[in-house]
Amino acid sequence: MNKKSLFLLLLWWCSMTLSAQLTPKREFRGAWIQCVNYQFMNMGTEKMQNTLTYQLDELQKCGINVILFQVRPEFDALYESSFEPWSRYLTGKQGVAPAPYWDPLQWMIEQCHARGMELHAWINPYRAKTKGTKDLASNHPYFKHPERYFEYAGQLIMDPGIPENRDYICNVVTDILVRYDVDGIHIDDYFYPYPDGGKPIPDDKTYARYGQGQERGDWRRENVNRFICQMYECVHEIKPWVKFGVSPFGIYRNLKNDPQRGSNTRGLQNYDDLYADVLKWVDEGWVDYNIPQIYWEIGHSAADYDTLIRWWSEHASARPLIIGQDVDRTVGNADPVDPKKHQMERKMKLQRTLPNIEGSCQWYAKAVVDNKGDYGTMLRKKYHSCPALQPSMPWIDKKAPKKVRKLTAFWTEDGYMLFWYAPKGKKEMDKARQYVVYRFAEDEKVDLDYAENIVAITNNTFYKLPYEDGTIKYTYVVTALDRLHNESKPSKKKVEL
Repeated sequence: MNKKSLFLLLLWWCSMTLSAQLTPKREFRGAWIQCVNYQFMNMGTEKMQNTLTYQLDELQKCGINVILFQVRPEFDALYESSFEPWSRYLTGKQGVAPAPYWDPLQWMIEQCHARGMELHAWINPYRAKTKGTKDLASNHPYFKHPERYFEYAGQLIMDPGIPENRDYICNVVTDILVRYDVDGIHIDDYFYPYPDGGKPIPDDKTYARYGQGQERGDWRRENVNRFICQMYECVHEIKPWVKFGVSPFGIYRNLKNDPQRGSNTRGLQNYDDLYADVLKWVDEGWVDYNIPQIYWEIGHSAADYDTLIRWWSEHASARPLIIGQDVDRTVGNADPVDPKKHQMERKMKLQRTLPNIEGSCQWYAKAVVDNKGDYGTMLRKKYHSCPALQPSMPWIDKKAPKKVRKLTAFWTEDGYMLFWYAPKGKKEMDKARQYVVYRFAEDEKVDLDYAENIVAITNNTFYKLPYEDGTIKYTYVVTALDRLHNESKPSKKKVEL
């Protein structure tokens, strides 16, 4: 082999290796479905179900495997709550149940699970009223204990400094966990309220009662820390397999305020302005995943995406780091190197090549469904073209289920089918919930490390084989996944297709 041929072969091998590395076998691929944009208000039961069905179908085609569904925007609910009124974002008037009656959270759980997606119930912990809400329902929790809230910038905020408030929020989450088969509890970036023109937060009385001489900022951060820790323990005590995740604002601290751990940015800060010490939560293991909202474009003057994704990659590796992507800004800004393109390709390259990053979450789901800037098409054809398992979470559970039983292939009236039996498992976390089906050519090494070898991740205990004329030999491998996507040992079956 001459030098030129050897160089071309080496170049091809490097490109194939890089391609394999850029298609992770495990990856969180999420999308936020929000209600506060009024997209469902007064839509009615049938139309809202049809709209959500279409969105979920399109998101499934785009490889999305986690839906974060907003179910508690302002102490009201898109489910039948034991504590709080029906949401105005559903029916147009807070406290009014949908008619014909349905429970959107229960319906979404069923729909997502049928598509092999996880459903994480997204709640806002402290915001009891947004600016746009004029009237609260008579059974809104504010009326039971108005002294536990304060008003700020047109909003009503449950005071994070009052210990009973932490208990109340955990009770709301407990109610969800006990009655609904959610896969996760998710909170966003609203802790202490976003600053409004330098107006002080009106928590003097609470500070006087509970501050115990602490500096005000440290005391506020400790209040939120205690809530996060309590919420984490609450979730896992009730259902150990349910994940607790947070989606903080994209800047932890600016370098000016923290020369050791700050990012080279100039913007609002979690630590100083929202009193959210996100890195502490990650380092202490009080969250199961972290999705910072890095919504800016590459080249932003105050909060450069490239700078921030590198910063989070370096500082937040104690728990799975998922990148919150803004679809509109990504497709609305030109690539700084190739202005003919938008920024998706460059952002995804950073996400897939930097260490410690285990996926992304799209803000917002409808922008993906609407295929803005061909964003959805690029997910389908390139970045999510292969199925993916969820990131592993061994601190919750690392015991894999047993392997599938009696894997076989035979003809049915529906065609040539691969069949198996679920493995036995007594405890909930030992049971199989899904199955991974791999395919390998006759002379191909059986290697389960590459997503390209996966042909399906399914809830079923069967898979229809693509039979042609029976002249080509393949090896199919089936593994079992539990709720945390721990993967069993393989079962193999050779077939001729």
